[in-house]
Amino acid sequence: MSGLCREVITLQLGHYSNFVGTHWWNLQDASLSYDPETPLGEIQNDVVFREGQTLGGHVTYTPRLIAMDLKGSLRTLRQEGSLYDPGKDTSAVTWEGSLMMHKESPPAKNSFLEDLDKLDKGEILAEADFSCSSQPQRSAASLSVDTVNSRLAQVQKGYRLEGNVKVWSDFLRIHLHPRTISVIHQYNHDGEAHRLEAFGQGEALLQGAVLEDLEDKLHFFVEECDYLQGFQVLCDMADGFAGLGSKVTEMLLDSYSGRGILTWGLAPVSHPNSTPVKDFYHLLNCTLATAHLSSHSSFFCPLTLRGGLGRRPPSPTAFPHLNYDPSLWYHSSSVLALALDALTLPYRLRNNSAPMWQVADTLAVSGRKVVAAYGAVPFPMMHGSSLPDALSACTDALPWKPLSACSEPGDGRCYAQWATLKGFEGQRLISALTPGTKPPSPLHSLHSGEDVLASYIRSFYPTSPLALRLVSTPSKLTPPFPQIFPRSLDDQGFLQSQPPALGSPASVVSSVPVLTSLQSGPVLGSWLSELHRGASTFDIRRVAPSFLSQGPEMADYEEALEQLRLLSRCYRDDSGGVMRSSSEEDDDD
Repeated sequence: MSGLCREVITLQLGHYSNFVGTHWWNLQDASLSYDPETPLGEIQNDVVFREGQTLGGHVTYTPRLIAMDLKGSLRTLRQEGSLYDPGKDTSAVTWEGSLMMHKESPPAKNSFLEDLDKLDKGEILAEADFSCSSQPQRSAASLSVDTVNSRLAQVQKGYRLEGNVKVWSDFLRIHLHPRTISVIHQYNHDGEAHRLEAFGQGEALLQGAVLEDLEDKLHFFVEECDYLQGFQVLCDMADGFAGLGSKVTEMLLDSYSGRGILTWGLAPVSHPNSTPVKDFYHLLNCTLATAHLSSHSSFFCPLTLRGGLGRRPPSPTAFPHLNYDPSLWYHSSSVLALALDALTLPYRLRNNSAPMWQVADTLAVSGRKVVAAYGAVPFPMMHGSSLPDALSACTDALPWKPLSACSEPGDGRCYAQWATLKGFEGQRLISALTPGTKPPSPLHSLHSGEDVLASYIRSFYPTSPLALRLVSTPSKLTPPFPQIFPRSLDDQGFLQSQPPALGSPASVVSSVPVLTSLQSGPVLGSWLSELHRGASTFDIRRVAPSFLSQGPEMADYEEALEQLRLLSRCYRDDSGGVMRSSSEEDDDD
């Protein structure tokens, strides 16, 4: 896995961010290959993974990751992991008197985690006859990743974990480095007491032991990088982690100037046991997160399947070829992880990669550091057809849906755009018409996939600068990725030409193509203005006085709102106006 590359360190701040991050790392793990005879793939895995060695001499391959969460959020996962566990040492026990031991039963593991334990112990080896590779798997044992995936599929064809996932570690496939996880013990994950609910609580955390622990972990991962290009930060927006993320990104900006900081603000569709007061807190946290995280990052992109970030948002984002439950974090985070897998591809490619600073400079022009994401998950491509055929079927509307609670611009105005198509493996990028045949559309007459996709997107955004990447490697879905796909898709995630027969078993989708777009455009001015107005409508000192009890000060809060208002003005179009919804009042001036 060695080789020259531009490394990226990932930070996951908050429980929902760790949900999305767990699915994202599972997707990366599923694409790893340790076979020296296998040709190098399109994705440079060393960008986000690091190679090491256990105390027993086993080669490890773990994420270059720092994950922060609250007390009680790990359940069956040990904070230090199990890669470097030398075993229990009882030599220090010198008491010769009688002992009374109280043993608490550990949380029960679901069927997927039980099978992973059996795999590590070699117990699954006896259940099926598989060849064994000498290369590492799950960063510790001696089985190839392909063998692991085959065995998990053999042992249990489908893991239905919808009722068994309580925390993100309940579906984590890979081993983590002992320096990855940081647990914040001042606040609880479960229960009503000592919850990290307000922006100011998170801001106040980054000092003392929490700061020292983060700096120690950062130094460890940074110092082993040869060509660090930057940091990708996944941060919860709707709770107190928004404040913690603000301080973390500010520290990264001060300590590692010149490196890219691409921040993805995560918000679930709904929160369990929410109340009107908590919903107001969520709005305030999202508002302050947008103002602060955007100022400290190369760009800031909210990622959510909510219809909006207000207290009464429209319906969650619906995808024509997904059957997911928006209320389940296990489901919604898997959709966002699939999109993030494509959104982050430009700076993870082996060839023709674009470093973080280039991606950010393309989009964040003239102070417009907030960008919006859109995705077609999965991209609707018929099995055996071509890219021109697929795009020609979407001439009335783009196939992607909003991933940032931000509407699609209706008039094609966009300052900059970065599009990525991932996973068309085995399909044709250009038309295969016989000579003399009239092309059914202008797209069918083009001679490269890049030209086909660029021509299609420019038909909707005729004057917008466009950068794009096409990658044939699909997002591989391995257990326990939720099977949220309709029967109309085949096992590779492509549309079937004929509907499956009634009563026939549904295909287990093992990979999907995905089309994503990152955009900066006038529509973000409207979105930012609505966010500002939603937080400014009420007197926070009367409606939610406890929000300010641990900071920020009222003056700091008002300054952040003013910063957000000015940020929205950066998105004014050339005519001097901001794109607005029909019900929005022009109250910026």
